[in-house]
Order: sequence, then structure tokens, then C-alpha cells
Amino acid sequence: MNFTEAKIRCENLRKIIEQHNRSYYVDANPAISDFEYDLLVKELEVIEKEFPELQTADSPTQRIGNDVNNEFVQVRHKYPMLSLGNTYSENDLNDFDQRVKKIAGNNFEYVCELKFDGISISLTYKNGILQQAVTRGDGEKGDDVTANIRTIRNIPLKIYGSYPEEFEIRGEIFMPHSSFERLNSERLKAGEPQFANPRNATAGTIKLQNSTQVAKRGLDCFLYYMLGSSLPHANHYDNLQEAKKWGFPVSQNIRKCETLRQVIEYINYWNEARKKLPYDTDGVVIKINSLEQQEELGVTAKSPRWAIAYKFKAEQAVTELLSVDFQVGRTGAITPVANLKPVQLAGTTVKRASLHNQEQINILDIRIGDMVIVEKGGEIIPKIVGVDKSQRTCNSKKFEYITHCPECGTKLEREESEAKHFCPNENGCHPQIIGKIEHFISRKAMAIDGLGIETIELLYKHGLINNVADLYSLKKSQLLPLERIAEKSAENIIKSIEESKNVEFKRVLFATGIRFVGETTAKKIVEKLNSIDRIMSASQDELLQIDEIGERIAQSIIKYFANAKNREIIQRLRDAGLQMEAKENVEKISDRLKGMSFVVSGTFNSYSRDELKQIIEKHGGKNVSAISASTAYLLAGEKSGQMKTDKAHMLKVKIIDENQFNELINNEL
Repeated sequence: MNFTEAKIRCENLRKIIEQHNRSYYVDANPAISDFEYDLLVKELEVIEKEFPELQTADSPTQRIGNDVNNEFVQVRHKYPMLSLGNTYSENDLNDFDQRVKKIAGNNFEYVCELKFDGISISLTYKNGILQQAVTRGDGEKGDDVTANIRTIRNIPLKIYGSYPEEFEIRGEIFMPHSSFERLNSERLKAGEPQFANPRNATAGTIKLQNSTQVAKRGLDCFLYYMLGSSLPHANHYDNLQEAKKWGFPVSQNIRKCETLRQVIEYINYWNEARKKLPYDTDGVVIKINSLEQQEELGVTAKSPRWAIAYKFKAEQAVTELLSVDFQVGRTGAITPVANLKPVQLAGTTVKRASLHNQEQINILDIRIGDMVIVEKGGEIIPKIVGVDKSQRTCNSKKFEYITHCPECGTKLEREESEAKHFCPNENGCHPQIIGKIEHFISRKAMAIDGLGIETIELLYKHGLINNVADLYSLKKSQLLPLERIAEKSAENIIKSIEESKNVEFKRVLFATGIRFVGETTAKKIVEKLNSIDRIMSASQDELLQIDEIGERIAQSIIKYFANAKNREIIQRLRDAGLQMEAKENVEKISDRLKGMSFVVSGTFNSYSRDELKQIIEKHGGKNVSAISASTAYLLAGEKSGQMKTDKAHMLKVKIIDENQFNELINNEL
């Protein structure tokens, strides 16, 4: 076969294979057997090996994977991947319905979808070709796992039809029950530990560095949300139906609902019917159908206001409480953990369960030897929710809660407003020291590679680190004599520690481990108080002015920096070269739009909406999602939302087009 013949045959084979993929995954009507399909792919693979220049990124052979180990690269999401707010009751759904009506009125539709229990993914397509697949990560940035996602057969590498030049489509990667059972059976035969559940197996598979192994695991996917500036329809449901025509795996169990009663009927039906599905679901996602109304409703720092997840009632089991251990967290919080007689629950074997705190133990009157009711809902660790007192023996004794730290012996404290007890010995209690360092080096914080929990324990044991600042004094020569640390590992650890000095300040603040200060809170603080000096000197009143910071968080921040040992560690981190001040994210061009807030709606000739928003910020303006009396301008393009236009007229907000905006930033309007 010469090159020309090979090229023609390659093109024909790709078309045939893609047609069969569509018949199998989209139409659910396979035309050939799996054996015949595999022969076609094998023939294409042989030709591409003989003529490597004919291999393309969208070739079906890319689903086989390769043996090249690639480090995952962090990618910033064009659109943040927010998490959904959860609810477990009809009352909560009614509250959500009322909140929507306050903003959108009564004229709206819901779309109900099953909530798949897997790993979120965002796929970017350009000119109909899959360009990139990125995990959710922290919502702002995720891992580029494109090579692994290409191996999932129902995700199209190339789509057909009339589609936008560029768009994102998001969904869930999951492992069907059949794949999970086969995988665990293989691992059992090989003497390897089995996965606890399909979700854990999916997460572990997506993070494999070898895409050939990913291809063998049998992952699946459903896609459920599209984003882009030129989507085909103005509502969520029709966009999904269009995506299905292009070849995307969209669940057939989607329903439009006009009333909350219809939503509840959908939930009640699937609460039972889901048990017959060949994959795991843990609830129902309810979304507002209109994209304009979604934009009008907007988002919080963590979640969209136009969607909510209803979680199915957790499954329960009854088993014996054998004993109780007490764990000490990195903040000193004491958590009682029940050791149980092993019991099957929601497809997994449960041996341990959370008891939360002393108050919960007292309310339930839990005693050693009791037959307890264990529940597994959204939590990873199951919890005890009740006791079958009819089976209690006559010699059972009331449970006595500990008074001193099980690790360092320090007397425990409990503030009046707190449910948990705490060990106050934060700089001398082993689990707290290790936990703080483990948190500091984690992916979402300083992202220092090569320092797993075992290595941290090793360094602590040998007196090389006692707090996070000690990491920046480590030398390669100190690491080499330690067991399990070879020269290359030592070099990588020192290199990663050095690179962490470039981590942005909001993550440094999160990494310090101040109690109650999570990722979002750290970001909010840095947006208002952009340096460590301003944060350390801030009064409670100043802190309370920051969005989403209440009295408890403010007091925790003040208490943290009042501790001389903590201030010393901060100074050492500063001296080591860590970022202690926020860099200006937006390069300012002028202050022409200072004090003005804009709502951007529709499509534009010269810019994308994101580009316009960046320009507004560069000239000192502010972008907001909803029109109010304080909005300066509605910047309206083609297909601008009618609701926004009507509201702008009602509130007498000036409406400008693209040309007028250009005049505005050039001081000509």
C-alpha cells in the first residue's frame, strides 16, 4: 500500500468507525458486532503505525491510549466550574422556587436531570474537534486530562452538523456497575486492593498517568451543560437536544417541568427507578431552562442561583458499635469515630462511622455494644443516626467523653458556641503539626510535590521540620540520608518547595490553615485586604465588612495573628520569599469607567463577552450579572436578553451598543 492508498483508506475507515460509534452510543442501534468493530480499529491502527504522518488527534485510534506517562498540567477554566447547593427536603425546594420567582417572576421552566455520581469534566471543542478536557479541580483551575478522556468511547473526538466555532460542554465521567465489578474482580485476582465504590474507581482512573490503562477501565460519560457565546438556542433543554444530534452522550432521562409539583413527581419516580439503572445516581439536579433567566439569577461565590441538587434519602443499615476512637484534626478539633462490626451499606463494606461530637453522642445516648443505625448520604464517611435500644443489654454503661487530648494529653477546651472539643496545644500536638504541614503543601494550597504524609512524618521524626516555615530551610543534603528518599526524589522536593514561592497570595493565606478560612474566604479577604500586613492589623469591624465573613471567622483570624508563634512563622515565610501581597490581576489602562457598573448581554461583532468584561475592568469599571438602579450601563449586543432590556428601561439604566462603548472608553460619549 502506497501513501495515497493509505490516506484514502484511513479517511474511509475513520468515517465508517465514527458512523458505528454514533449508531452504538447515540442511536443505541449497533449495526455490527464488537469483534467486527475492533477489526476496523485495528486495521486503522496498523496503517497509522506504517504511515505516522496520517495520524490525527481526532482519529479513533486515540481511544486506545498510549504508554507515555505525562504529568497533568493545570489549566484555568474559561468559565468557573461552580458546585451546586444541596437540598434534602421539599421545603427547601419550595424555598428555592420562591427565590427564583422573586427575580424571574412566574414565567419560567425547570429542567430536571439525574445527578450522576462521578467526576465532573469540561470539554472544549473548536471547529468540531475535541481540543481539551479539564477536571473541575478547585473550580477555577483543573487538570488537563485530554489524553485520558480521548479513550472514553462515547465522547466524540469529532462532531457533525451545524455547531458553534468554539464552545464548552460539561458533564460527568462515571464507571458503570459492570465495569466496576470487572475491575475489582481483576484487582482481587492480582492481589491488589479493591476500590470502595465506582466513584472512587473513576477518580483513580482519571488520574492515571498511562492512558492505555484508562482505556481498559470501561469509563462512561453523560454531558449536561453547554457554554459559549454562540449557542444554537436560548434555553438549556434545546441546547442539550442539539448536542445530542451532534453526537454527544446526553441522558434520555431529562424532563422539562412547568411547576414545582412536576419537579417533585420526577424526584419521587427516580428515587425508586434509579435502583434499576446500570450506574450510580445520588439525586436530581433542577435547573432554570432559560439562559437569560440563568444570567439574571446569577451566582454566589460557590454556586449558581439558578440550579439546585436534590439529594436522595441516604441508605441505612444496623450493626454493632464495638469501640470509639478519637481523632485530632489539624485545627485541634476532636472527632469521635465509631468502630463497627462490618456491614454492607450502599454497595460498600462499612467498618467506621462518624459520631461528630459529645452533644450528638449524648442526644443519641450511644453506648459501646449498642446496635446502631448507620447512614451513608453525601458524606464519604458514614454517620450514626440512631440506636436500636430494644436490643440494648442490661449491663450497658453510659458513654464517657474524653477530657484530655488522646495524642498529647493536654486538657481539652470547648467554647460555648462550638459543638466540638479542641486541643489548644496547636504547636506541640503531633497530629496538628503534621496536619498543618499536610494542608500547607496540598494541591489547592502551596502545591508542593513529593511530600506525601509518610515523608512529612519522616522529616518530623528526624527533627527536620516542626512547622511549615521549616520546609524552606530544608537542604538536599539533609534529605539524602533518609530512608526511601533517593537523589532524584530529594531534588524534586527541593525544586517544588522553591517553585512554591511563586504561588499567589490568596493560596498562601489559605495554606496557613487559619480556622474557618477556606479557599473562597481567603480569596474574599485578599480582594479587600491585599497584603498580609493589612490582614494582620485588621480590626474585627474591618473584617466584618468583607463579603461572607461573619463574627466567628473574624474572631478566628484575629486570634490566629495574636499568637506570637504564628506571627513568627508568617515572618519566616515572608523572609523565605513567599508571596505576601496580591498582585494586580487586571492591567489597568485608565480610570475612565471608575465607579461605573456594567451588565453585558448578547453577542458582539468585534469582541466576545469575556473580552468586553476584561476591557471594562482594565478601564476601572465593574461587571455585574443583574441590572439594578445602581447599574450605569447595559451593554447590549445582538440577541440581548429581553428581560434585561425591559428592566433597564424600567429602572432608566442607559442602554449602549458596541460602538457607543468604544466611544465611552475613548471619552467621546
